[in-house]
This record gives sequence, C-alpha cells and structure tokens, in this order.
Amino acid sequence: MTSPGSPLPRGLSAFPLTPLHDDALDTGAYAGLVARLAAAGVDSITALGSTGSYAYLSRPERALATRVAVEHAGDVPVLVGVGALRTRHVLELVEDAQEAGAAGVLLAPMTYQPLTPDDVVGLYEDVTAHLSVPLVVYDNPGTTRFAFTDELYGAVAALPHVASVKIPALPAQAEQARERVAAIRRHLPAHVSLGISGDAGAAAGLLAGCDLWYSVVGGTLPGLALALTRAAVTGDGAEALAEQVRLAPLWELFARFGSLRTTAVVAEELGLAQRSCLPLPLRGLDDAARAEVAAVLDRLDLRA
Repeated sequence: MTSPGSPLPRGLSAFPLTPLHDDALDTGAYAGLVARLAAAGVDSITALGSTGSYAYLSRPERALATRVAVEHAGDVPVLVGVGALRTRHVLELVEDAQEAGAAGVLLAPMTYQPLTPDDVVGLYEDVTAHLSVPLVVYDNPGTTRFAFTDELYGAVAALPHVASVKIPALPAQAEQARERVAAIRRHLPAHVSLGISGDAGAAAGLLAGCDLWYSVVGGTLPGLALALTRAAVTGDGAEALAEQVRLAPLWELFARFGSLRTTAVVAEELGLAQRSCLPLPLRGLDDAARAEVAAVLDRLDLRA
C-alpha cells in the first residue's frame, strides 16, 4: 500500500524557456521570465521542462536555473524537470531540486538505448524512494521516443509521491477526447491529476476532463494561456474553444518550426531574451521564419 502523492496546483502550469547568452545561462533574462509568470498569476511554474532545454544543460547549470526560478517565483510553486539518461544523475538532480525548495519534480524517461516498461517502472521506483516532494510523470514520446501504455500509467502512478501525469495531445473529436481521458483515469489513483500538453489542443483537453494544462506558450505569453485556461475550467467552453481557434496561426508555427524554436523567437521579439538564446547545436530560426513569427505576433496582437 503506497501513500498518496501531495497535491499540486491545478489550472495552468507555465513552462518557461531557459535562455542562454554566449553559451551560458542568462540569469537576468531567466529571472525576468519567471517573475513575469509569477506576476501574471499562473498556478505553477515548471522550470527545466522540454521548453526549458533541460537535456542540454549540465548539472551545475540546472542547479543554478532551479535556484533562480525558486527565488523569483514568489509564492507560485515551482516544479523542476529532473530527467537524465542515467538514474544516478536523475537522483542527483532530485537532490538539487529539493535542496533549492522546489515544490515538485517532473520526470520523463529519457532514452538512448530503447527502454522497456520494466526499465521505466524501475526508474520511477528508484526516484520516488528518494523524494520528499510530489512528482509529475512526463509522457513525451515525440521527444523521448518512449510511449506509455495506460497500464504503465497505472503502475507508475501507484508509487509514492506521484501526484500528476502529463499526457500527450488527445483526439481532436470531443467525444473521443472525453473517452480517452476516462480510459486513462480508470488506471490512476483518485489523487493523481491529469494534465494535457500539446498547446494546440489545450482547450479541448481541459474540456474533456483534464485537470490542468502543462503549457509551452504559457511560459512566454502567460496572459493568453491564463485566459484560455480560466474559460475552460469555469465552464465557458465556447470561449475557450474560440480562443483556441483564434490562435491557430500560432499553433501552425509550432507545427512547422517546433514549439521550442518558435517560442524562442517570441521571447526574443518581446525583448525577454537575447537573440540566439537556445543551446547549441540548436540554431533557432532563420530570418525568413523569424519574420513569419513576428507577423503572427502582430496579427494576433500578442506584443502587449
């Protein structure tokens, strides 16, 4: 019998970039991004997610980013990504996150050699044995190349300290999305929340019964993401879906250029990060693509 994980805030969890300058963490820009999210009133901040380029950063860089995030988040809980290829390194990152005052950790099963379900259960068993804060299970097959089954969700969610599962985008059709959420929930303990990722389908995911949105765009444009989230969770489905549709040009950029590269240009265009803020070898977008992002920001009036 395992003890329930501690609750984590529901609603909007915003994933900020971890901006670099001259191949080093730009602590000023990063502190500004985190403070911007706290001032906007997001429900939680997830530092060092995929949008935060965690896999490209060293342990000292990640420890520094964690300390900066916790320091500048005010009263907003900070979750910290602790994914790494080797369990020993994950445990080191967990130690750093907990010492810095993180409210929880986010863990995806990173791969080089393909992982088996037994490998993944073993990873989460080892990590949760060393935790004193809640854990979010991060299913991100587009990046990690490992996909959870519903049964694996259940096996991992039964472990101590597991508080939430972050799932990929749901089917576009509303009834199918609701059925998918219900199917996953049948495998989860009642205390484990379900969070949607894939920004283009966030409204549909929240309306299908997800508890929160783990948001890329929320890390740079928190007002936009909060408006959509609040509409969905207060039952104004028409408004939430209308906002989702209005933002279609932004989602199209995500689909064409990737959410990370697009978000980096958005941050740079808004003066929140210096140009070329991604870790090499990621070169970001060329001038033609940057111009397309800038045009969408203007068309959707997102520079305010």
